[in-house]
Amino acid sequence: MDTLLDALQEGRLFELPESDKTHALQFLAHIIEAFPETPAGTDVVGLVLKREEIARTGLGQGWACPHARVRYDEDLKCVIGWSPAGIDYGAPDKKPVSIIVMHVVPDNQRSHYLKEISILAKALTTYPEVERVYRAKNLDDVRLYLLDMIEATKSSATPDARARMISLQTKPVVAGQPLPELNNLIIEPVTIIAGPELKPVILSQNPFLTESLEAIPNLVEKLETEGVYQNGGWRVLRRSVVAFQKGRVVYDCLAVKIISGNSLKPPA
Repeated sequence: MDTLLDALQEGRLFELPESDKTHALQFLAHIIEAFPETPAGTDVVGLVLKREEIARTGLGQGWACPHARVRYDEDLKCVIGWSPAGIDYGAPDKKPVSIIVMHVVPDNQRSHYLKEISILAKALTTYPEVERVYRAKNLDDVRLYLLDMIEATKSSATPDARARMISLQTKPVVAGQPLPELNNLIIEPVTIIAGPELKPVILSQNPFLTESLEAIPNLVEKLETEGVYQNGGWRVLRRSVVAFQKGRVVYDCLAVKIISGNSLKPPA
C-alpha cells in the first residue's frame, strides 16, 4: 500500500466537512483536481461520480475506494477522507463508511492500482483491528490506525518502506500545523445569496476570494446549471441550494485552490 503511505506522508488525509456521500466525493475529487500534476480541465469529479453510478465502491468494514481513470501518464496518487459520523454509502455490509480513499489512475498506472486495491482488500479481511476506525476521535487517531494497518499488512516490506513507516509514526500531526506538501492548499466555505435584480452577495472569511467571486458576472448561472465554477485557480463547488421568498436563493459552496508561494494575497 505504497500510495496510501505516500498520501499520509504528504499530508493528504482530510476530515470530511459533512457526511453526505456525493458531497464527500466531490470534496476529495476537487482536491485532486487542484494538484499541480493534474492537467487543467481534468474533470475528476465527473469521472468519479459517473463511475459510482455504474458500480458502488464501498468495500465494507467502514471503507470505500472510489477512483477516476485519466488519460495521461503520471504517478498513482490518492487522497484520504475521514468522516467522524460515518457516511451512508451503500456498502455491501450496510455499515457506514468512515474512510474514503480516492485514487486517480493514469493510463500508465493501472497495474499498480490493481495491485494496491488487492492488498487493501486483503488488509480489510486480515487486519485484526479493522473496526478500530469507528473509535477514532481525530485525524491523529486515523493516521496511526492507517499506519498500523499498512505495517501489519506489508509483512514483507523492504527496509526502506519500514523506515518510512517508523519515521511517520514518530512525527504525529500537531493541530494547526501546515501540511508537509499541501500547505498551500486553501479550502474555504462560501455562501452566495442571489435573486432577481439582486447582485450576488458573497459571504466568505477570505477577502481575496470574496473580491475574486464578486467580479464574476455569470457565477450564479454556472453554479445553477453545472454545480461548479472555475476561475483564476479557484474551483467553487455547489454543495446545497435553499430557495426563499421573492425568488432569492442561497448557495452553500466550497472553494478550493492551490497557491504558489506562502501568501494568500494575490500579487498587486
